[in-house]
Amino acid sequence: MTATTVVMLLLMGCGGGFLAGLLGVGGGMVLVPFLVMIFDHAGHDPAMVVQTALATALATIMFTSLSSMRAHHRKGAVQWHLVWLLAPGILVGGQLGSRIVAWLPGQVLAVAFALFVGWMGSRMLRGARRVEPDVPARLPGRLGLAVVGTGIGVLSAIFGAGGGFVTVPFLNSRGVPLPKAIATSAACGFPIAFSGTLGYMVMGWWQGLPGGALAYLDVRALFTIVPMSMLFAPVGAYMAHRLPVPTLKRAFACLLFGLAGYMLVRATRGA
Repeated sequence: MTATTVVMLLLMGCGGGFLAGLLGVGGGMVLVPFLVMIFDHAGHDPAMVVQTALATALATIMFTSLSSMRAHHRKGAVQWHLVWLLAPGILVGGQLGSRIVAWLPGQVLAVAFALFVGWMGSRMLRGARRVEPDVPARLPGRLGLAVVGTGIGVLSAIFGAGGGFVTVPFLNSRGVPLPKAIATSAACGFPIAFSGTLGYMVMGWWQGLPGGALAYLDVRALFTIVPMSMLFAPVGAYMAHRLPVPTLKRAFACLLFGLAGYMLVRATRGA
């Protein structure tokens, strides 16, 4: 790993952590496109770059989710009974999603991720608001939550994200107050990341890729990003109360559109 690559990863960790704290965005939206750029620059195997970026971004969530979960738990906002009901499906979904990614061509993944990032950018640009119903929770039963958890796990593994883009709107629409929905989603981040990362490692071993079980996970990049991300996330949370967040959201939406465009261009290059 060259000095330039290390500096780029450190800066990305700072920016990703800051934006996560400031806007509550998931790691995948920011980390994956930049990791693709960095891995391309570092000379990674083009056929594995997108998969490696997804796996590495997802692995960072194992660490960042713990600090977020601890903070929400201290406030008593995590609905642990919902976490336990969602977790089995999440664990299964993470394994399924990682297997889907392992078998898809990099170009297909790049296009799918670009569409996902573009959709998230459009939602942020519109200022989409989550409703907070004043009615009792209307959550499905144990089986229904297991099915929902599976869907969350699959989508999170495919997009290298923590699942908040699905978990929070789902819980909130079912009557869970927004602060508790966010806290519960944060607690679900660890099983999401753990299952998806494990799935990527298993697929790397099973397919006999170079590096064995860690073939889809760049450990050096992971442990370069994580300290800076964890350091700057609280800074972003602190500044969220002192900066014009609506303006920042619009600027961030434009950044997402740019990243989506990059992923599309990369896909058309056949890399």
